[in-house]
Amino acid sequence: MDSVRTRRLPHIFVGRLHRLRSARRICVSGPIDLRTDVPHSARMYDYFLGGRDNYEADRQAGDKALQEFPAVRVTARTNRDFMRHATRYLAGQGVRQFLDIGTGIPTEPNLHQVAQELAPEARVVYVDNDPIVLSHARALLVSSPEGRTAYVQADAGKPADILSAPELLETLDLSQPVAVSLMALLHFVPGDVYEVVRTLMEPLAPGSYLAMSHVTTEFDDGPDDPEGMARLLQVYIDRGIPVRPRTRAEVEKFFDGLELVDPGVRVIHRWRNEGIEHPAGHDKQVSLYGAVGKKV
Repeated sequence: MDSVRTRRLPHIFVGRLHRLRSARRICVSGPIDLRTDVPHSARMYDYFLGGRDNYEADRQAGDKALQEFPAVRVTARTNRDFMRHATRYLAGQGVRQFLDIGTGIPTEPNLHQVAQELAPEARVVYVDNDPIVLSHARALLVSSPEGRTAYVQADAGKPADILSAPELLETLDLSQPVAVSLMALLHFVPGDVYEVVRTLMEPLAPGSYLAMSHVTTEFDDGPDDPEGMARLLQVYIDRGIPVRPRTRAEVEKFFDGLELVDPGVRVIHRWRNEGIEHPAGHDKQVSLYGAVGKKV
């Protein structure tokens, strides 16, 4: 059915049609190998958030991480809060298209639910390469009737494949602004992550945004605590999950060529939360930088 015919349908049926199209696109043949015998960062994250989509290997690694860095649950929950906070900000700026890479296991409210609460017509494309996220992807496709969601199974380290995916091109209009969301992702991506970001942002229209969070071992509210975070990161590395923290200057580099939204790069619970008091040492518990930048 072409777009002209689609526009003639009542909105409720258009929404259902979009969900059916998306559901067909993620169907796979045969069983999905979830590799439940080895821990995965997405499932460990789900465990820290109190979710149920994790396995014994993930829980064992998660318990070890909690032993080395007990605040890791605070980190995970604050990151979800930042995603919602940044998405509301972007929707408030008039953004109606979102590209969420490194989606993770669906945890309500998901990004499309946050965006469509403010702008029901918002369109969202989710991207992940974890088979367990694929197995839950239908939960990400329940769009508002006015908007649309889609899922792309792809590797964050191959941004050209993401941008050329039919699911993305059928859902987003790259001649109009798009907000790219990279929450707690790039520290897990090997290779030249700056080139990844440049490739993602280059074809997007002026008025597009980059929103991201990234693990760090430096803090605004006191001396660095590299030992505690280093032990946590070693839990991941020992289990075959590469991870690399970055400084504020290194995170700012992701926004080269973009206009940083005030207040720039901050520990995520401090981003645009002026006047809110935080207990001493809370930055160390959160241990993630966050920022939003605009393409002008």
